[in-house]
Amino acid sequence: MKTKILFLAAVALAAVAAPTLAAAQSASVASVAWEAPRKGDFLLTGRITDVFSQADDAIVTAAGADSGLKVDVGDSIMPTLGFTYFLTDHLAVEAILGTTRHEIRAQGGSTDVAVHETWVLPPVVTLQYRPLTQGRVSPYVGAGVNYMLFYDGKDRNSFKVDLEDGFGYALQAGADIGVQGRWSVNLDVKKVWFNTEASVNDGALKSSVDLDPWVASVGVSRKF
Repeated sequence: MKTKILFLAAVALAAVAAPTLAAAQSASVASVAWEAPRKGDFLLTGRITDVFSQADDAIVTAAGADSGLKVDVGDSIMPTLGFTYFLTDHLAVEAILGTTRHEIRAQGGSTDVAVHETWVLPPVVTLQYRPLTQGRVSPYVGAGVNYMLFYDGKDRNSFKVDLEDGFGYALQAGADIGVQGRWSVNLDVKKVWFNTEASVNDGALKSSVDLDPWVASVGVSRKF
């Protein structure tokens, strides 16, 4: 939790500081001022991304009885890449690539035990709308789809856990804030909706888990 708070604080600080930095750069390097992307432009964005789920779904027995336990999914902070191509001055397509590792715990009463660790490959593709074509700030909203692929899972404490891959959907909001030349600071938040079926110990226990993670990022973009 402390890590998540620190990360979100860094995103907020970047949001406040970036326009000031952009203005300072504009005054001193006017000849290479940043311009909002237009049709045919391409942005490559490197980000530091925090993926955090607030899943707390019930774990039940094979017969559907409540076990008294709930699912807890740990946060993960990892580098990610974004690839954005401008179809028009106002519409762009972005593909987000990265992988994160999460610890899954069973919690309830006096029980708090790790049952599984897994890597997740959650590529997201969104269609963005960007209302502004001038100035140093290019805000956007977007919507799209994602696919959750769980791999390299490791069971913990004598539990055996199977997770189901599948499709979800996402909403997105963010902005590129020009610094100078082709470079900008990127702030981005996504909400992903995804449900997975978890089977524990060959179905002796199970859970329908709404992962529904928030994905908050801060990064640097280069325009091509």
